Amino acid sequence: MRTQFIGAIGQNLTMTDPSAPGPWWRDAVIYEIYVRSFADGDGDGLGDLAGIRSRLPALADLGVDAVWLTPFYPSPQADGGYDVADYCDVDPRFGTLDDLDDLVATAHDLGLRVLIDIVPNHTSVEHEWFRAAVAGPGAPERDRYLFRPGRGPEGDEPPNDWRSVFGGPAWTRITEADGSPGPWYLHLFDGSQPDLDWTRDEVREAFDEVLRFWLDRGVDGFRIDVAHGLAKDPAMPDIGGRFARGGVAAEGHPHWDRDEVHDIYRRWRRVIDAYAGDRVFVAEAYLGGAHRLARYLRPDELHTAFNFDLLLAPWDADAFRGAIDDSIEHLAAVGATPTWVLSNHDMVRHLTRYSGGEVGRRRARAAALLLLALPGAAYLYQGEELGLPEVTDLPDAARQDPTFHRTKGREPGRDGCRVPIPWEGDEPSYGFGPTAASWLPQPADWAGLGRREQAEDPTSMLSLYREALRLRRPLPGPDEFAWIDAPSGVLAFGRGDGFSCVVNMGDDPVAWSPPAATPTIALSSAPVDPQGALPAATAVWFES
Repeated sequence: MRTQFIGAIGQNLTMTDPSAPGPWWRDAVIYEIYVRSFADGDGDGLGDLAGIRSRLPALADLGVDAVWLTPFYPSPQADGGYDVADYCDVDPRFGTLDDLDDLVATAHDLGLRVLIDIVPNHTSVEHEWFRAAVAGPGAPERDRYLFRPGRGPEGDEPPNDWRSVFGGPAWTRITEADGSPGPWYLHLFDGSQPDLDWTRDEVREAFDEVLRFWLDRGVDGFRIDVAHGLAKDPAMPDIGGRFARGGVAAEGHPHWDRDEVHDIYRRWRRVIDAYAGDRVFVAEAYLGGAHRLARYLRPDELHTAFNFDLLLAPWDADAFRGAIDDSIEHLAAVGATPTWVLSNHDMVRHLTRYSGGEVGRRRARAAALLLLALPGAAYLYQGEELGLPEVTDLPDAARQDPTFHRTKGREPGRDGCRVPIPWEGDEPSYGFGPTAASWLPQPADWAGLGRREQAEDPTSMLSLYREALRLRRPLPGPDEFAWIDAPSGVLAFGRGDGFSCVVNMGDDPVAWSPPAATPTIALSSAPVDPQGALPAATAVWFES
């Protein structure tokens, strides 16, 4: 057994002016609801707005500040609703505009804000613009997408070598109304998701109106899907193996993180700033470093952005500390505060990423306290507060993610983190809906993971999250953050003079004593003996 000692407080890192009052989103906890899988109100096996509304009191009781809804718009559902056919309505499978209005009103009555997804990079092939675009070569709507002639003598080769994030070419050729082969259209994702041309005024003006439509209905902000992908190099050069396939941008990439995208968000900022109530934009941007992400968060652009560096970090103290330092340093330079997230609807659940089983569970509990102790905002993905693992054994016939189908099963896709969550009971659908129906099959061992069962167990994951969120309320503001000297494998930091967090991310216990300024244990992710060693994969909150 290796033992080491936790030392003294190190240098302070000033993030923001502590005297400046901040808007709600600077230190909020936002709960992501994957609409299809959160709660089913009508028993058809698909989550819906009525089901979500009925379960909002449970989220208010949990202690979160806001909810983020994934797309509920009319859609063929080729990509879980991220193929939008109409940006200003609700898909009948999820409810109606009245249901959405009722949900927002109920959330506000409970003290919860509501963010919704906006998907500006692409539409569905069922969108009225695209249907008109493929109706004939003279259609003006064709200019709103990225159509290009093919290469080769017959134009039967794609315009360039770009690849879809979901696998396969990023181009699909259309057939004209007269049966002749037509041009190719770009789709960085599925072929059912044609990319928009954001150099066109019609596109920009239309999305101004989409933003206003939802802001007028009372939503509190937007999570921007693929925020780094809207602008493309007009020359559309071949990539030639210079960049890896996927959504993480690399500098100089012809269709990720181009400078032109910032003009779009300056325009959007002017739209949202016309509304009262601290409305907010949250960017989804895979950029490979906070130094580039910070450019999206300048004072006249977006408010916040997901921190994917922490989400993508392995269970390693140095990796976690590097992601935290990078975010705090670079975002402070533009006056932005960081956000922290461990899981979402596109990623393998972190309990499974952190080895799974009992080891993964211990690490996930420790990671939750680390996440919620950091300065800034935190995002929780539905079910992480229940300790849900990734579902890795879904039958092929049940899988719906286009990644699985476009790669012919070589990549499993994201269905494993999207399985409908349990609420109560010992048989499917575990309270997800009033019937046993569930659009993805739920594991049999989820019987003990329902919210009702965990609420009665003070040692459960749910009880840990609820207590952490209760204690998080009086934490010092995001103005100070100080690392505490610690041995290898241990992260320790203070927030002001009255709070500190210590996390043993190593595989062995570490000899320790409470930091002098914060001697009382307020919460721990596992049982801790103040006179003994700090166990492996354990986090402790101290307060004075």
